Amino acid sequence: MKRLTLADCFDPAGERFGIPTFPWRCAPDEYATRRQLRGRGLRPGGQEVAAQILRPRRRREPLTAYLYRIDLARPVRLMTPARWAALAKANAARRRCPECGRDAGYVIPSSLGACVTCAFPEEQRAA
Repeated sequence: MKRLTLADCFDPAGERFGIPTFPWRCAPDEYATRRQLRGRGLRPGGQEVAAQILRPRRRREPLTAYLYRIDLARPVRLMTPARWAALAKANAARRRCPECGRDAGYVIPSSLGACVTCAFPEEQRAA
């Protein structure tokens, strides 16, 4: 693949990439990424990707950020009491050790698969 330069990333008409494309940090103010929309209390609301930003890199394909139109964005849906309860239950399950069944007081690392006490019992006896 041919290496993109910063000038190659400027395609506001969308002729080269199919959608309007801008270099990194050069997008017009009427577009925003999902994270930027969320910071404003908005969500894409079912709209298609309106534009993209490309950031060239040396040895790999360019980084791509998809942009949405702010005027078509919708407000973020509020959490219902049932959703809050489901989230609390899921977080509690992540804290419960499958070995000893106790609440560890922290989210159990997936790399260990158990609380620290159960994952390293010999070190706990020495202490």
